[in-house]
Amino acid sequence: MKYFDSKHLTTLSSIIEKNVLKISSAMTPEVDTDLQSTGELSTAIWSPDPDLNEELDELDELSAELEMSFFDHLEELRLRIFYSILAVAIGAMGCFVYAKQIVQVLEIPAVGIKFLQLAPGEYFFVSVKVAGYCGLLVASPVILYQIIRFVLPGLTRRERQLVLPVVIGSSVLFVGGIAFAYYALIPAALNFLIGYGENVVEQAWSIDRYFEFVLVLLFATGLLFELPVVQILLSLLGILSSAVMLSGWKSVVVGSMVVGAIVTPSTDPLTQSLLAGAVLALYFGGIGVVKLLGK
Repeated sequence: MKYFDSKHLTTLSSIIEKNVLKISSAMTPEVDTDLQSTGELSTAIWSPDPDLNEELDELDELSAELEMSFFDHLEELRLRIFYSILAVAIGAMGCFVYAKQIVQVLEIPAVGIKFLQLAPGEYFFVSVKVAGYCGLLVASPVILYQIIRFVLPGLTRRERQLVLPVVIGSSVLFVGGIAFAYYALIPAALNFLIGYGENVVEQAWSIDRYFEFVLVLLFATGLLFELPVVQILLSLLGILSSAVMLSGWKSVVVGSMVVGAIVTPSTDPLTQSLLAGAVLALYFGGIGVVKLLGK
């Protein structure tokens, strides 16, 4: 039997290596040329869509504006709070000029009620209170803008895309909550309270107590109507899914009744039930929207 010496083995290895490189070059044109020269084959890793990967990375990147010191953030927060308070003050002063007209509008649901001023200057302080609440409402776009300006540098590009829909949605729902309270909750509560004391007591109410009842109910209902926005944000940020929200429906039903009892200044069950029903409708409506978003 004839054995190959080292010279034959070297020649045979060189021939095999050349043939393998020719085959690999024909099959994978992106084999690294430097590796070919050393007789080593490289495995090409193919990305499904490099541009898409790069775009997703950019969406998750934080803005360069985030590079601020702790004291810079405190100064920024101080300025945003100052601008918000200034906007509320200007709005309140503007609403105080029309306080009489606003008071008359808020008295409309109380049909047949005589309002009394039980202490000197009570109507004046009611006017100031009404102007303050209305000033807060008028200045709410400025306040929302200041909040966005403060948190925006800390958001990724993906999160920044949620800002405009959140602003529009929260504004519409807040106004919708105030309208629901004015046209549904307040008349229902007043009708119950007036009917309960009919032919027993004369309906003459303190104007201060009445506006405390009305203003608290208006703004509390407006805030509760923000529930779907919170649900959508939690789902888009990956914190809660529609399945998780739906699984806790029993607790939500009990919680809505408790919230209705706490928020409504009156003790009548009709107003509490209306508000609790609205909260439940908003909650399940929010779940529906989250489901449509595929979350």
